[in-house]
Formats: sequence, structure tokens, C-alpha cells
Amino acid sequence: MPYDSESSNPDSRARRVRGRALVALAALAPTALAGWLVWQAMSSPGSQDNKPPKVLPLPSLSAPSGAGTATVTVTASSTPGGAPGSPSAPAASKNGPGAGPLAGKTVVIDPGHNPNNFRHAQEINQPVDIGTNKKECDTTGTDTNDGYTEAEFTLDVSHRIRAILEKQGAKVVFTHDGERTFGPCVDERARIGNQAKADAVVSVHADGADEGQRGFHVILPAKVKGGAADTAPIVGPSRELGVRIAGKFVQDTGMNASNYVGDGTALDTRGDLGGLNLSKVPKVFIECGNMRDSRDSALLKSADWHQKAAQGIADGIMAFLGG
Repeated sequence: MPYDSESSNPDSRARRVRGRALVALAALAPTALAGWLVWQAMSSPGSQDNKPPKVLPLPSLSAPSGAGTATVTVTASSTPGGAPGSPSAPAASKNGPGAGPLAGKTVVIDPGHNPNNFRHAQEINQPVDIGTNKKECDTTGTDTNDGYTEAEFTLDVSHRIRAILEKQGAKVVFTHDGERTFGPCVDERARIGNQAKADAVVSVHADGADEGQRGFHVILPAKVKGGAADTAPIVGPSRELGVRIAGKFVQDTGMNASNYVGDGTALDTRGDLGGLNLSKVPKVFIECGNMRDSRDSALLKSADWHQKAAQGIADGIMAFLGG
């Protein structure tokens, strides 16, 4: 999702990025970051404030050449008119929730944006109340330089997450499945998770930053109170959910933490997102990579890498839920 949209704040980004050198943790082997994230997940959620966590000292490790970078061969799309490398979405699972370690758990997956949003600029630009202020209903999202859209990416990865979680017995609810003419708006996305009494909600995105800005990050809710927003009850569990997802995402995809958001921790805390501010249940966003970076975009267009990303997100959810 680009930085002028619901998952981003251009002013705070400029402050974070300006003059910053790549921190050392981002260059470590993914296993080192994963180990740190697991350590963070074991910390008491109640001791956390609304600031992004800082890099903690780690044992000295020498990262092998290319550590943390997944290498995937991208093949051309067989879909007529599709962007090069755009993968085909897997068929929806027909089994639904059942027996398994996640039986009785409800997970809401929120595919970022909607492939039809660009046709409804007036509607998605209408402001909605996010508790602390108003923001646009939704945005179109970003795309790669050759036209593969974030909305296509998020739907495909979300379908794969659903298939994995349903095999573990979870009930999986989508905020939308591309069937709507636009949206849903960010406030409705939050309501869907609340009404489902979800045990966990994950909003799937990809970023639209500059070339050379690489890697993934997970967005956690800050402590926010105003209007219908009161995130105090969910800050702790949402942080644990985000840490679990970040650790598993590193392990399953081999992708490094963002080198431009989160100070190398892969974690960013935000108080300006309606999808988080209005949530009453544990919820995080994940920006799976930067669609405008040539190396990240090659991964984000690969069906093989989509499966790895879905596995990482699903594994993080399962770890959080005890599955």
C-alpha cells in the first residue's frame, strides 16, 4: 500500500527515512531476526507502550552472502492481458472449518483494497470516521511498474492463507472477496472483524515505496482513544500477533525486515489507521514487500512466493492462537 493511503503516513515516513542508514539488524540472517521476534513475543504485552520497539542486542552473527533474500524464478502469466508474472489464485477451500488445532477459532482476513476501486474514485474518496478524525473510505492501492496491482496480490495471498487455516480447523471470514463494486470502507473492515468476534484479524497489503526500499513490515495498533476508537484492550495481544507473524514470515519467506520502516525490527506502531483504531479484537496489518522495488516486485509477482508468504502469515496466526 502506498504511503498516501490508509496503511501509511507520509509525514511520519519522511521523518523515519530521512538521513537514516540501514540498521544492522536488517542485514542479519533471517533466523536472528526471527529469534529476536520470538523473544519479544514472550515479553509481557502489558509492559509495552505505543512506540515502535527498538533493536535489542543480539549475539554476534556473520550473515552469509545474500542472507535473508529469497530467490524465486518468475514465469510469465498465462492469463490473457495479465501483468508478467501475475499468479493465478488458488480455488477457494470447500471444506470450511472442522476438526484440527484451530477448531473453534475465528480468523478474519482482510485483503487490502479492491480490484474495482479505481472505477469508483468518488465513492472511495468519501471520508469516514475513524474515531480520532476522518479518512477516505479506501484507496486503490499500489502496483508494480508493469501493472500488477496490490489488490490482485492481496486477494491471491488471502485465498492461500484461508486454505491453510481451514485445514487446521479455523473458521475464516473475508472482509471481501473481490465481489464488491468498491471497498469495503476502512470502518466497515474493522466492524466485520468485531462482529465476527474474531480471535485474530490480519489485513494483507504490499507497499508502494521507492526503488531500493525493500523488505516487509507488520503494523501494530498504537494506544488510541477518541470517538468510537479505543485500542487499549487490543494493543498487547495485537503486538503479540504481529511479532508471531513477523517471526514466521522471516522463516518461511527468507525476506528481510524493511530497511525503511521499523528500524530493522519489521514492526511499526501506528495510530492513524482506521482499520486498527476501530478494531475491538487483535488486529495487525502486514506489508509483504515493496511493489515498486524491482527485486521485491519479482517476488510479489511469483505464485511460489505467494504461497510462502501465505504460509508465513498463517503460521504466525497459528502460533498466536496456540495451534
